[in-house]
Amino acid sequence: MINPNSTCNSEALKKGNWVKLICGASNQDLPSINDLCSIYGAAGVHCIDLAADEAVVLAARNAIDWVFETYGKKPWLMISLSDGKDSHFRKAWFNPDLCPSNCLRPCQNICPAHAIENAGGVNAKKCYGCGRCIDTCPLGIIHEKDRRLTLRDFAPLLTTIKPDAVEIHTAPGRGKEFEKTIKEIFKGDLQLKRLSVSCGLQGHGINHEQLAEELWLRHKFLRIHNQKPLWQIDGRRMSGDLGAGAAKIAVKLWERLRPIAPPGPLQLAGGTNESTIKYLPGIKGPEGIAFGGKARKIIQPWLEEAQRKGISLREWPEGWEAALSEAKRLINPWLVRKSL
Repeated sequence: MINPNSTCNSEALKKGNWVKLICGASNQDLPSINDLCSIYGAAGVHCIDLAADEAVVLAARNAIDWVFETYGKKPWLMISLSDGKDSHFRKAWFNPDLCPSNCLRPCQNICPAHAIENAGGVNAKKCYGCGRCIDTCPLGIIHEKDRRLTLRDFAPLLTTIKPDAVEIHTAPGRGKEFEKTIKEIFKGDLQLKRLSVSCGLQGHGINHEQLAEELWLRHKFLRIHNQKPLWQIDGRRMSGDLGAGAAKIAVKLWERLRPIAPPGPLQLAGGTNESTIKYLPGIKGPEGIAFGGKARKIIQPWLEEAQRKGISLREWPEGWEAALSEAKRLINPWLVRKSL
């Protein structure tokens, strides 16, 4: 069977209709990952961004293969890595024995992944590191745990996984670390359709012009290795489920970077949701968008109900149709959008 999507993923970047699903760089909830990839693959995303974990990739490939067989669509499989400490690569943790019996558990109420239940601590497989519980805990007993891979793990893992694309999360001042990461990645026989670079302003104390300078530095390293870049502009990280304000931040950052960014398509992330497209001005771009927290939240009820039933969402026709309808409502405006 010939894959009708062999070129459409690349073409979507040129036309400005590119859509990526972010499953979460720390998300290891395998049943949910399988269902997320199935739903959004069927809905028409062009790429699925995953944790660099063999079990996670296996669950995603199962879903992607099923989507191809059923719908004839095959999104790229992307793996996220980091060249240094990054909030996307962390887990929340606390000792539940330290919780007072009368605690109202605000951490549980604010967790978008439902990784904290009525009793016990954090379910590490479900936690994707947003950090909202850390700031909410009245006792300050919730901490973050770094779960990045070490540099020496990159090449062996990527050689085994063989992803279509890789995304490197970076930060200002980490040019040397980025260069080391690139060199390590390409120690193996890796043929990538795109190498994405994700960076933003939040928490770094720089302005958009300084961010552009950092991206130009990364561009130099990508050219050395003959890689096609994709620049992910992270507005307000992991906040897409918080509302229109987060969407405005992402669009505003893109507007400022667009004239001074290095060559290559620009993709919005960090705060993206259904409101994002409303704030785009009538000029060309951006070329793509990535949905993470919002994409997961809107189909969360069906994901959880399927798990309670002990089945895949694909095996529950009513739940599947309802979840697919919600996914399409989020991404269809982008898929049919005409970039000027």
